[in-house]
Amino acid sequence: MVFFPNCKINLGLKILRKREDGYHDLETIFYPLPIRDVLEITRDTQLNFTPYGLPIPGDASDNLCLKAWRLVKKDLPELPFVHIHLYKHIPIGAGLGGGSSDGAFLLLLLNKQFNLGLNTDQLLQYAAALGSDCPFFILNTPSLGGGRGEKLTPVPIDLSNYSFVLVDPGVHISTAQAFALCTPGADGPAITGIIQQPITTWRDQLINDFETPVFRLHPGLRDIKEELYARGALYASLSGSGSGIFGIFEKGKVPDFHFEKNGLSCWKL
Repeated sequence: MVFFPNCKINLGLKILRKREDGYHDLETIFYPLPIRDVLEITRDTQLNFTPYGLPIPGDASDNLCLKAWRLVKKDLPELPFVHIHLYKHIPIGAGLGGGSSDGAFLLLLLNKQFNLGLNTDQLLQYAAALGSDCPFFILNTPSLGGGRGEKLTPVPIDLSNYSFVLVDPGVHISTAQAFALCTPGADGPAITGIIQQPITTWRDQLINDFETPVFRLHPGLRDIKEELYARGALYASLSGSGSGIFGIFEKGKVPDFHFEKNGLSCWKL
């Protein structure tokens, strides 16, 4: 059985406060986009994992897909061993949630392929144990993220009448470093109120708190955002802690970009 984990972007991101457990309380809107990995599992005599496509940094044994299987196996010892095949297409370290999506979709895939009967609440609990962004991909619908991102409330926003440009500059941003450079604060209007306004008003109101420190470290990312605006984007922003930059355009009015000539990856969606 094959699933296709998709990515997400963040429409605004406020870092409200640092918690006693070391995490931060956030406010953000998760929005799914159709850049996808490919995930397949087959029965095996032991747990195996084979990655393809984009190289995945770090120890393969720490991959969220393996962690997801182990979480379920702990509660359901009858869960079969599997061979996990993962083709990575979603850029890594770009604030697009690719690893979180893979882990969440592995939970969904196990549940469906082996008829585990896990309900949505149970899947969300497993996903929250994997990582802050993982629960979003269980619902996979535009949602307000609270807490450390795992507390989700669906929001009625539909951007299907717009086009997206997503640029991956190939810069890996350390989430821990980005958090360390931010100053938390709950001031300003709520993101849920901002997104109810016309998209043409978002530019000066819908802020990602990671942009200031990340752009200071990597000024070229600010240049990408400014280029998107210069070419007609209604709204442009860093996604998550970066380094992916997206622009939202009127449907069918995306100009030709040549980011690829500078060694960047660019998608028109």
